[in-house]
Amino acid sequence: MNAFKEALARRVPRIGLWQALANPYTAEICARAGFDWLLFDGEHAPNDLQTMLAQLQAVAPFAAEPVVRPRNDDPALIKQYLDMGFRSLLVPMIDSGEQARRLVAATRFPPHGVRGVASATSRASGFGTNRSYLGSAHEDICVIAQIESRAALAAIEDIAATDGIDALFIGPGDLAGALGHLGDPMHADVQAAIAEAIDRIAAAGKPGGIFALSSEDAQRRLADGVAMVSVGTDIGLLVSGARALRQSLPVSG
Repeated sequence: MNAFKEALARRVPRIGLWQALANPYTAEICARAGFDWLLFDGEHAPNDLQTMLAQLQAVAPFAAEPVVRPRNDDPALIKQYLDMGFRSLLVPMIDSGEQARRLVAATRFPPHGVRGVASATSRASGFGTNRSYLGSAHEDICVIAQIESRAALAAIEDIAATDGIDALFIGPGDLAGALGHLGDPMHADVQAAIAEAIDRIAAAGKPGGIFALSSEDAQRRLADGVAMVSVGTDIGLLVSGARALRQSLPVSG
């Protein structure tokens, strides 16, 4: 049972933290902190299949749901992430209902999709010991489409209507660039577009998610009814903690 997927469906707020250091040690530290989900980034972080697997194994004993972000919607890569044991995916740059349908198909075995079958060698199936895996895997797989372009904004209703899309997640950074305000996601135009997108996602009957820009922004989005909120990154925690510690001591001679 994917409790994270079920919580999103019931609009229970889930608080997460981005993982970009590509290291199982730091992943374990963050998993112990009590977050509801951790996002393992394959789009911008220096991850490969082996580093993803090591982090997935490191957080396995903890309650946080591991969510993987592939670099794109490539069915071959999605198949490998699912086989290694990820069951929740946040996929970037989903711009249309048709693309969303192809994405869902990549997570389903035939005849409902195009996912390749390798259950006997799949970590997700307990290396073949879970005899019901092929028939039930889709029930636990959570597919989240990332909304971060003008095309995606225009297609929110089509994406949300796609059977198998469990949530729509707004990426303010790319969206700001797409709207002509690169590096300024707090610009009034971007914030207005985000607010409208949150309302349309809710009206379409799907839970929404967002990468919050601060703790205050996270609180505001939760009040708006957003169910899946990221409140920072492992890199950000390290940078801010290191700076604060150094600045608390005298300047070196």
